[in-house]
Amino acid sequence: MRDEYDLNAMKPRANPYARRLKKQITIRLGEDVLAYFKDMSAETGVPYQRLIDLYLRDCVEHARRISIRWDEQPDVG
Repeated sequence: MRDEYDLNAMKPRANPYARRLKKQITIRLGEDVLAYFKDMSAETGVPYQRLIDLYLRDCVEHARRISIRWDEQPDVG
């Protein structure tokens, strides 16, 4: 680092975007689900990852709950 940079003279401030930071993760999606969002992306011009984020955010904001019912599988064998 150059000597003419005096970082101690800088006044720190809070990052105004820190509240909106995103975390990169790995997630497995079905090919049909991914195709759905990519098609929607092509129609709207919004990146498909953003569309997925918007959809999940809507679920969070409206406290949507998934209803899962596992049907009993017959014994095989």
